Amino acid sequence: MRDTQLERLQAATYDVLIVGGGINGAVSAAALAGRGIRVALVDRGDFAGQTSQASSNLAWGGFKYLESGEIGLVRDLCRSRNRLMAAYPSSVREIRHLTLIERKFRWHPFLLYLGALIYWVIGSGYTRRPAYHTIKRLREEEPVVDTTHGWGGMEHSESQIVDNDARFVFRFVRSALDDGAACANYVEAVGATRDADGWAVELRDVRSGRTWTTRARVLINACGPFADRFNAAIGHETDYRHALSKGTHIIVERLTPNRRVLSFFTDDGRPFFATPMGHRTVIGTTDTEIDGPIGTVNDDDRRYLLDNVNKRLKLDAPLTEEDILSERVGVRPLAVEKGVQLETVDWLKLSRKHVIETHVDQGIVTIFGGKLTDCLNVGDEVVDAVAEIGVSAPPAECAWYGEPGPAERRSFFRQARALGLDRDDDGAGASTAARIWRRHGRHAFVILDRIRRDASKGERLMREPPYTIAELEQMAQGDMIVTLEDFLRRRTELAMMHDHGTLAADRGLWRACCILFGDSAEERWRAYFDQPPPGQLAASVA
Repeated sequence: MRDTQLERLQAATYDVLIVGGGINGAVSAAALAGRGIRVALVDRGDFAGQTSQASSNLAWGGFKYLESGEIGLVRDLCRSRNRLMAAYPSSVREIRHLTLIERKFRWHPFLLYLGALIYWVIGSGYTRRPAYHTIKRLREEEPVVDTTHGWGGMEHSESQIVDNDARFVFRFVRSALDDGAACANYVEAVGATRDADGWAVELRDVRSGRTWTTRARVLINACGPFADRFNAAIGHETDYRHALSKGTHIIVERLTPNRRVLSFFTDDGRPFFATPMGHRTVIGTTDTEIDGPIGTVNDDDRRYLLDNVNKRLKLDAPLTEEDILSERVGVRPLAVEKGVQLETVDWLKLSRKHVIETHVDQGIVTIFGGKLTDCLNVGDEVVDAVAEIGVSAPPAECAWYGEPGPAERRSFFRQARALGLDRDDDGAGASTAARIWRRHGRHAFVILDRIRRDASKGERLMREPPYTIAELEQMAQGDMIVTLEDFLRRRTELAMMHDHGTLAADRGLWRACCILFGDSAEERWRAYFDQPPPGQLAASVA
């Protein structure tokens, strides 16, 4: 797949070239390709390889922005959340947030409950109604929560991405590919110049070092926290810029059997969550000002997260660094006007709103800020922005986003049932068939065909989750997996659910690596784990 896309990038002129394959770039490509516009998408790393792989896996309407009076932003985010839930019912599902309010907090719990009611109304009552909880009720609902210093609490609904966020982003890349876009990861834009015919962008294949020039009428900068650097490199001036915030999460064994988000406010008033992820719990997040677009997890981050969760939960033993299975860190780009001095504003109150800045005379669009929740709006607005420049889309015949319809879903599960895939549990309460449908959409039918032709392709190579040979073969052909990290961290959530040593000793994972990479499997394995594969299995397993 990737080789084919590289050839297409070198052989055509496009209406639009998008630089940056995070959520903003991916939805832009899907929206444009879905409207019949010739579009190309490149990323110098893997798709969703930076900020978009390090979210809280939540699509939420911005409850906290009520306090700063950003009602319009809250309304827009709630509508966006509702659209995502309606369009992707298998992948974006409602989840309850149980919030403990401590006595010293600035708002009484009942006032926060009233705020939650207002929030629910703003969100068109799309989710379950909020509930007010006394301390006694909180103890009954979640015994793991330490209510010693509690004042009361509430419960309200948001939504959660069932699989990892990066996999959800790739869904839009896959949609763009299906609609004719040219998309390639590990392709860097090393320069761009504009002439009377549009943009000439010099691209470089990071893997081989080969360079070429691709032309496009419109250039879209969707580089996330790197957007300012890219604009500076090509000499483009904008009215907005980014302030950067580092968000860190740690992942530990499941802390409660209940599938709800435990929500708190830290001593400095910041929201803080313990969120279920399969049979694990994600703890976070930090919110730290940072100078550059690359963030790393340090001892202060770990201490902040562990201290806060240990203080607010009654665990058999306090969590320590030894309990951390994996870590994730991303740099959030926050859109601010260039004239604003951050020293004069409450930096922690900067919102995650997006701004699409269009320069018609230069044929360039820059996407500032944004979050996964608002991605469908970003896609629609980008279509409008390129139309303003002169690249108009034909009338839409159908929505450019969303899962296949109910009829296709029923057909898939009927066929999967006949193959016995509805009885296998994936460790999170869903069948193998449900997981395949959720992750692959209409391409799930190809996986069924593989198993139908050869029943051995339905063999599961790993227990958690039970990936089948057929699914791995489909991913090898269609998911543009270049490195083992791409597979473990972004096309799946394996690297977040298991520690490094456990994965390195997994013979099922080695077999999966052979399917994904064939003759180069051992090379890719050693590049990631820095050790030989487990056992004596040879690459011929593939």
